[in-house]
Amino acid sequence: MQREKKYILLSCIFLSLPQVNGLVFVRVFIDVFTRAYISLPQLYKRFELPDSPPESMGRGRDWNVDLIPKFLMANGQLVKMLLYTEVTRYLDFKVVEGSFVYKGGKIYKVPSTETEALASNLMGMFEKRRFRKFLVFVANFDENDPKTFEGVDPKVTTMRDVYKKFDLGQDVIDFTGHALALYRTDDYLDVPCLETINRIKLYSESLARYGKSPYLYPLYGLGELPQGFARLSAIYGGTYMLNKPVEEIVMEDGHVVGVKSEGEVARCKQLICDPSYIQDRVRKAGQVIRVICILSHPIKDTNDANSCQIIIPQNQVNRKSDIYVCMISYAHNVAAQGKYIAIVSTTVETNEPEAEIEPALELLEPIDQKFVSLSDLYEPTDDGTESQIFASSAYDATTHFETTCNDIKDIYKRMTGSDFDFENMKRKQNDVFGEDEQ
Repeated sequence: MQREKKYILLSCIFLSLPQVNGLVFVRVFIDVFTRAYISLPQLYKRFELPDSPPESMGRGRDWNVDLIPKFLMANGQLVKMLLYTEVTRYLDFKVVEGSFVYKGGKIYKVPSTETEALASNLMGMFEKRRFRKFLVFVANFDENDPKTFEGVDPKVTTMRDVYKKFDLGQDVIDFTGHALALYRTDDYLDVPCLETINRIKLYSESLARYGKSPYLYPLYGLGELPQGFARLSAIYGGTYMLNKPVEEIVMEDGHVVGVKSEGEVARCKQLICDPSYIQDRVRKAGQVIRVICILSHPIKDTNDANSCQIIIPQNQVNRKSDIYVCMISYAHNVAAQGKYIAIVSTTVETNEPEAEIEPALELLEPIDQKFVSLSDLYEPTDDGTESQIFASSAYDATTHFETTCNDIKDIYKRMTGSDFDFENMKRKQNDVFGEDEQ
């Protein structure tokens, strides 16, 4: 086979490919490529439904259903990666039309500006004014300018104390922490507030980009992302081995030296993969339930939006983690005309996972067809520096890419020993090829 490459990436789920190539690591792809977006007939077959899709659902080729859908924050980390690598030349995006939060059995638009705060039905009159003051504080906050701190020490003061400072009630705390800062649990309340403030600023800055919501979604689905990265990598010498079974990860003296496929070995110095390839080097960290729902109507109380995100904060349904709903539609070229795809997801907490997501499913009624899946969450048991095998974590229940991008940066640090810096990520020839190979 070819001479030794510095990196090999094993891609089982589509995002494993851009996760690393987005950081311009990859020199060889060995791709088993279990498609993460499929047509409607394939979806019925995958979930072993006895019948074929009814004619009312249109042509099968009109559907591109993402099995693990996630939105991109307009000013978030993945968008920066796409821009810096210029993969955007291969992609078209559409703004998600709304961001909503669940309270008391109903959904409301997430207020993230001073004007929206005063107009929101989520809060009473006095609460609106207090929340407006909080948003003004966040908007003016600059971690490099102590004059903007207003008595808050961002590296010491907890977020719980910040909420107390502005006298915000529990409902406001719920949607601020979970729908603006996008935390999955309430653990953030008792740690220094700097990260939370920056998360809220990111939400507001992303919203300011396009106005309707802070989220973007690619036309034709997320499958376009790995295709864009693959085209870019091919231009700069990336090598692909498609539909090749991975028979063995070849080790010598405790270090990875290659991957064996059909009797041949692709040699490397480092290996990047998802947990499915190295079951002996990962541990189970939980489960996620996902329900794909086919609808013939937009979700109620979303102003007939063709796409949206709904977050159900944990406290609203007496849980330890949030429930997420993301909806896309024919407007994104992923469904037949007049059809909608809503996906509900959450971290499993009981022995009855379907009952856990019932509050979300009630928001979607009537549902034409639903597809239920349970996925184990795995995480690596070591940092990979000794074996030079670097595993990503499994995809969590969130409907955005921010947690996945954090995993990318963690892999980068484990591989290189240094923190990832977006400003140094401009695509240049020496960045793409890395160190000269001998």
